[in-house]
Amino acid sequence: MTWKAFHSRGETLRNVIATSAVRRDGLLPMDVDGVSTGFRDELDLLGALTLKWHTRLSGHIERMLAHQPMDLEEAVAIAWSNTAHELAGVRLIIDHYLANPSDDAMATAMGAAAFKEQQLLAVNAGRTAIADETARRVGREIEERARLLHRGIPMITADAHYAEPEVRASLRERLRAVVAA
Repeated sequence: MTWKAFHSRGETLRNVIATSAVRRDGLLPMDVDGVSTGFRDELDLLGALTLKWHTRLSGHIERMLAHQPMDLEEAVAIAWSNTAHELAGVRLIIDHYLANPSDDAMATAMGAAAFKEQQLLAVNAGRTAIADETARRVGREIEERARLLHRGIPMITADAHYAEPEVRASLRERLRAVVAA
């Protein structure tokens, strides 16, 4: 792939993500300019979107764990919810093609991607080891919790999740200020 083709593919992917955010129908926007030249087929585009989702999810998890290291599962659920908020159209596409793959190759790829995501959630929540057989079940539980958190709640940033309490003047200082006024 040439440098120009690489950048063109990236720009096309950004347009696909923007289009999916507007449409929110769960279908791959194959009609976006550049898709037919930048991606081989639906599976290639879906793979790029899934990679974008996993990359963004990993970044959000890392950021939330840095700011909320005491409740790992809550931090991971909030990170998933924030990612779903940012990439709502992409998440709908992933969910749609996970449930309704167009062929066996897509079913295999989406099954593997779902397993890796569940593993990522379970391991980062501190509930299982990477090679543990329970990773799928635990990851699915965390994802379900994150989906409930995501519904109707605005995005929670790591900085906004915890705010330092405001330092207030003592009672004596406040009375002095009232008397002086």
